[in-house]
Amino acid sequence: AEENSKYTVDLSTDESRGSYLVNETGFALYYYIDDPGNGTSICYGDCLKSWQPFYAENITVPESLNASDFTEVIRTDGMKQTAYKGWPLYFFYRDTVPGDLKGQGVNDVWFLVSPEDFIIIEA
Repeated sequence: AEENSKYTVDLSTDESRGSYLVNETGFALYYYIDDPGNGTSICYGDCLKSWQPFYAENITVPESLNASDFTEVIRTDGMKQTAYKGWPLYFFYRDTVPGDLKGQGVNDVWFLVSPEDFIIIEA
């Protein structure tokens, strides 16, 4: 098995959740259902205290993922953020070790990104 650090975005697996996107150190990546889904983030202010934008300059992924699904977003605050199929990706501040999934389902609007069943809802 290859080490996670070879990829800037990788897959991890949870018994109950299935596979989900993680960063190169194994931390879960989330998306925000209230984002428009067109590469735009509406997470600012207090939201950013809990949900930090994920950004990787060079996207490298295992064969099971497609690097072209990832895009670079420039937020209105000037920060860069990586999006998956148009959905900006975030970390949750309460995830303190790889494998923590404390952000899953928060307020019924924050969810893990499971590529195999990630449906793009066209606006």
